[in-house]
Amino acid sequence: MLPTRLRKNTAVRNLIRETQLSMNDVVYPLFIVDGQGVRKEIGSMKDQYHLSLDMLGAETLALKELGIRYVILFGVPDQKDGQATPAFVADGLVQEAIRIIKRVDPQMYVITDVCLCEYKSDGHCCFFEENGEIRRDQTLKTLSKTALSHAQAGADMVAPSDMMDGRIDHIRETLDQAGYESIPIMAYSAKFASSFYGPFRDAANSAPAFGDRRSYQMDPANSREALKEMVLDIDEGADIVMVKPAMPYLDIIAKGKELSYLPMAAYQVSGEYAMIRNAVDADLMDRRAIFESLISIKRAGADIIITYFAKELQAMLKDYQ
Repeated sequence: MLPTRLRKNTAVRNLIRETQLSMNDVVYPLFIVDGQGVRKEIGSMKDQYHLSLDMLGAETLALKELGIRYVILFGVPDQKDGQATPAFVADGLVQEAIRIIKRVDPQMYVITDVCLCEYKSDGHCCFFEENGEIRRDQTLKTLSKTALSHAQAGADMVAPSDMMDGRIDHIRETLDQAGYESIPIMAYSAKFASSFYGPFRDAANSAPAFGDRRSYQMDPANSREALKEMVLDIDEGADIVMVKPAMPYLDIIAKGKELSYLPMAAYQVSGEYAMIRNAVDADLMDRRAIFESLISIKRAGADIIITYFAKELQAMLKDYQ
């Protein structure tokens, strides 16, 4: 234990604190929808909103005021099809959102989620053969086409979240051949088949129409498999690796951080957010629990935290650090 003379003085305590949080550590998710004048609270995620494109400029300026400099975009179109066409069209929701954000605030760093579940009519992240096997060739081509469309629209980074084998290599080659060698790839490398995604599937309207995603997302019991997936993504050219969810898998974040010099990201997912948010709002836990959850993810080894609490962090840094 630290000597009392170190613990009782705030300035000294901050000086020797082992783990520090800042606004540069967090990425805020945005859900973009069709329509006009839409800023509608997501039922399962209090204080999180569906935003139409015309509302995005004001939201971008509000985020800047809160010290948020990094966002990740998810498109939630009204119309979907079997080929995931809304994912990669030039005037898609995410593509247009990138352009709007960059016009309003050119310094806002825009990351895009690259997946098919929000855009396919069956809610899955991949295509299937008639016998139920994953059709990897078509899936990789469509993912790469989507990533390229985001880069062409002005995205700063792409983040494939589908967990298909080989997709990092395929996307990297596609971007490089089109002249986007400088666009980094943040790979959802260890994405577990988790129950903590429930509110997100409400937010993204992406629940599978049949079956589940356990055939291509990871068994929550497996840590060695998670490390293997990270190594594969690193070998294929990932610039950043990610663990998702975050708090139930702090051990994976810590072990993964030891694998490579690459930055480590963690996604504090919708279920984690909803549990803490609802408990704090019901006075079952002090608001400091939000900060504690974020510092635990950082302490485990995450350099980047995708979190729905990003809007509150600036105030918490003043109160708790």
